[in-house]
Parts: sequence; C-alpha cells; structure tokens
Amino acid sequence: EGGIQGRGGMITKLRAARLAARSGTETIIASGRDPHIVASVISGENVGTWLRTGKRPQTARKQWLAGMVQAQGRIDLDDGAARVLRELGGSLLPVGVKGVHGIFSRGDLVSCRDSNGREVARGLINYDAQEAGQIIGLPSSKIQGVLGYQGDDELIHRDNLVLF
Repeated sequence: EGGIQGRGGMITKLRAARLAARSGTETIIASGRDPHIVASVISGENVGTWLRTGKRPQTARKQWLAGMVQAQGRIDLDDGAARVLRELGGSLLPVGVKGVHGIFSRGDLVSCRDSNGREVARGLINYDAQEAGQIIGLPSSKIQGVLGYQGDDELIHRDNLVLF
C-alpha cells in the first residue's frame, strides 16, 4: 500500500478521501511535487482528481464505525439482504445471512459482503461467531428456540451499521 517513500500509496489516499467524504468534505488528490499546487487548486485549475461527496455527512458514530480499520469477522449476505442494506438502509437479520467467518464476540466490528465478495457494510454485531453461525438463514422468531434465549432480532441493528 505504501509508496516508495513510505508515505502511503493511492489506496491509502483513496481511503482517506472516503473518510473525508463521510463527514461532508470534498477532497482533491494532486501532486505534492508541484510547489504551487495549492494555489492552482484554489484558483480552480483542473489539476489532480476531485472526489466529491454527493451525500449528506454521516453522523459521528457512523464515521467512527467506517474509520475502524480491522473487522474481526465476516458475514456473507444473500442478494436480498445486500439489497435491503443498500437500498432501504435496514438492519441485518439472520435470515439474510449465508455464512459466518472468523472469531468474534458480541459488539465486535464485522464486515458484511455480498455474493460477489464486495464489502457493502460494516457493523457492530449482536451475537458472537458461534451464536451467529447457529441462527443464520433463520427468521428472528426462531432465535430463542435455537439459542435458548431471545436476544436481539437483528444480527446488526441499522444504528450500528455503516454502508460502503
């Protein structure tokens, strides 16, 4: 990921720009070797790559979730669940999950991936990996029968979920 001088490559720059966009800040990636680059940008010259936000700024909590670097596990979504997350901004229910990977505890950050392996969301999960593995594919009404207690209806509540 890092460049030759160890200051970060393009992937690092794009990640930083994505985080800035979540707070409503537009970003320009331009050459640092040009001593007049800031003046050129301010004067409106067409230099570098301008990354626009296009969306409302996220809440501080959602920005914090998006900025967390290391997910503890992965949840594989079916197409319906991926669509609900993307289009409706709903919570993630067990019925829409096809697989659970990794070792994680309740409250850990997990990555949610669609059937193509793309990360569509990250969130704080309401069950540990073992429990999540037992209830995937099931309607929420079946959780108590499988686990012996009624926990949350959602694997990840939408308030604890950030979309990518």
